[in-house]
Amino acid sequence: MNTAINFNNVSKQYGHFTALDQVSLEIKAGSYVGLVGANGAGKTTLIKCLLDFCALQTGKIEIFGEDHKTTSARNRLVFLPERFTPPHFVTGHDFLQHMARLHRQTIDDGRLSAITAALDLDRSALSKPVRALSKGMAQKLGLAAVLISDKDLLLLDEPMSGLDPKARALLKRYLFELRQHGKTLFFSTHLLIDVETLCDEIIILHEGRVRFTGSPSACCEQYQTTSLEQAYISCIS
Repeated sequence: MNTAINFNNVSKQYGHFTALDQVSLEIKAGSYVGLVGANGAGKTTLIKCLLDFCALQTGKIEIFGEDHKTTSARNRLVFLPERFTPPHFVTGHDFLQHMARLHRQTIDDGRLSAITAALDLDRSALSKPVRALSKGMAQKLGLAAVLISDKDLLLLDEPMSGLDPKARALLKRYLFELRQHGKTLFFSTHLLIDVETLCDEIIILHEGRVRFTGSPSACCEQYQTTSLEQAYISCIS
């Protein structure tokens, strides 16, 4: 299995605060990996470093073997930020069409119907301007743009935020289907149940350091519990 993302001895500081402390990780292509940690653990900073949104103090990051600072390294990934805010003045449909063009994709009616159904996104809502959508609907719109992109690597920061239980269940089912097409999923989350049901691997980040990496079942085994939640608590304690 090839490597999708490689973090090698990555450190990041903001003034005297160390956000990331010598983080080394390997994300295999075709794997589903959940990044877990408390607020301020460094999850979003790690993603920002990966996307070259901020400079590293030390270390190196590669995306499919290319240095993360080169534009071509990001050609095969799509990113959804935690605080997704689409342009308020466009309709949902126009936004998706624009994103499809950016990703050199076409969205016929059948494909759009499949993606909106996977997110429990009402097709009629796409005719409304984004400013008229609820937080949950706007999140579904962002996720629809991610799925339309057909990229090899899905990089998502708290993707389930704002989704109702039905939409979460449908999205997870769709992501299971994408796994069969060799996609790689790397996402941050506070929802351990999503990691348990979706992921091959869990990465626990705490105070800027990697405290555990391995399968959810291996995490439970290491901390001698059947509950991933209790294993997580033991890991960071």
